Amino acid sequence: MSMFCYQCQEAAKGIGCMGPKGVCGIDAEVINLQDLNVSVLKGLCYFSTKARTAGIEDAEVNHFVHHALFSTITNANFDREKFISQIYKTVELRDRMKQKAINAGIEFDEMAKSDFCSWIPKNNEAILSKAFATEGRIDAPDDDIRSLRALALYGVKGMSAYAEHALSLGFESAGVDAHAQKVLALMLDDSMNLEENIDLVMETGKFGVEVMALLDKANTTAYGNPEITKVNIGVSNKPGILISGHDLKDMEELLKQTEGTGVDVYTHSEMLPANYYPAFKKYSHFIGNYGNAWWKQKEEFESFNGPVLFTTNCIVPPASNSSYSDRIYTSGAAGFPGFNHIADRTNGGMKDFSEIIAQAKTCQPPVEIEKGEIIGGFAHAQVFALADKVVDAVKSGAIRKFFVMAGCDGRMKDRNYYTEFAEKLPQDTVILTAGCAKYRYNKLKLGDIGGIPRVLDAGQCNDSYSLAVIAMKLKEVFELNDINDLPIAYNIAWYEQKAVIVLLALLHLGVKNIHLGPTLPAFLSPNVAGVLVKTFGIAPIGTADDDLKLFLN
Repeated sequence: MSMFCYQCQEAAKGIGCMGPKGVCGIDAEVINLQDLNVSVLKGLCYFSTKARTAGIEDAEVNHFVHHALFSTITNANFDREKFISQIYKTVELRDRMKQKAINAGIEFDEMAKSDFCSWIPKNNEAILSKAFATEGRIDAPDDDIRSLRALALYGVKGMSAYAEHALSLGFESAGVDAHAQKVLALMLDDSMNLEENIDLVMETGKFGVEVMALLDKANTTAYGNPEITKVNIGVSNKPGILISGHDLKDMEELLKQTEGTGVDVYTHSEMLPANYYPAFKKYSHFIGNYGNAWWKQKEEFESFNGPVLFTTNCIVPPASNSSYSDRIYTSGAAGFPGFNHIADRTNGGMKDFSEIIAQAKTCQPPVEIEKGEIIGGFAHAQVFALADKVVDAVKSGAIRKFFVMAGCDGRMKDRNYYTEFAEKLPQDTVILTAGCAKYRYNKLKLGDIGGIPRVLDAGQCNDSYSLAVIAMKLKEVFELNDINDLPIAYNIAWYEQKAVIVLLALLHLGVKNIHLGPTLPAFLSPNVAGVLVKTFGIAPIGTADDDLKLFLN
């Protein structure tokens, strides 16, 4: 059984994961099923895009496409049965949209002759056979087109993750829906030249900005603007539930259902920024954050003692001798064989977390692994409230430069670079961060500048939007013509596909000279990487010392 996957930063040997398992722990069968699901989605999206030209919209299709793509991002879902059922559903919706298009008198072109516009699975065995025949490699006329298709596809996967979170709060964008489907449909079009594919990638960046703005609006409308918050990293003497991922709606419903039960709630990793929202602070049993970045979960879940809820990706398969496998729950697009899965909402109701709460009551309190506080909550509204202070610090020279160090964390030793880089930054510099990359330096004692902390954490990876808004506001304040004239440098860590859409969004906004690490994406061909270097100044990281000299000169 073999596979090929190069969608995340941990692609084996910088080329791609091949063989029976990927570096993330996913097996060949599941990743090939994921890839087949994406391939059949191309057929669905071909017909939905054609139908859209006649004004035909299908809400179920729009929502399904985002969910299906979200479930295929790195470390999100390892459940074989999930993808088999999802493939059947994709085929059903594809044929429905095809018929709607036919009924509207729409004529099809050569792309409709693609196998994935007509293939019908007879049974599970046929699906598995097709999955291994497809084996993950993106079809394209040449390596450069393949590279650009991968860049667009992985960007759209990240975009769909944000779209699904916004949708759970009642916000959606017809433009984002249409673009996601357009990208998948055009992957069937071998007539597109290099320039047209580059344009599609850049257009994806435009919708990346739109979807992050949409999610920001959804989150702040529902829960208020994040505010400066000191987050407790210690524990109480009561049993607790640990919640990870990015879904704030799940966070809200879990807090409501645990109130008065004697069970406390803690955030882990990507969910840390939930502590910054005013709406969640009213819950006295919301204790704070436990642990660090996602990749440390094996040891931290052991010591937590209570149940863990994954609301999105970043699952690390537990060791065979782990004590916590029977107390892990997933929801939404996340899944893992043997883990309990919380059913989706129905008829406008809440998800039912009673099972996880009941188990929590039988567990011991968490073992304290650290004490103290970390500070965060510096999304755009909060920074704007401090704008005069920030501007004065820049004008006086107290702040020489800002460093955007957003993105992802990961388990590889070369990510120690980001800790070293942060430690060696001069005292007149400030780090702007979002995403779990923050865990490489958010507990360092870096101090402040005139009361402004030297690490300003905007929130989750999608809150990189806040960092872009802050940069554009500073451009306006300092009356600059070009965002690249600001005293801001970009040193971004990436891991998976949400980071790809953040990168494309920054490129769309005109940001140049981004340093990306710890390695450049394996899916970039030499020529495409060359275009990114020449056009946008994208560069790989070097050593911390060399990069500091480069950035500060």
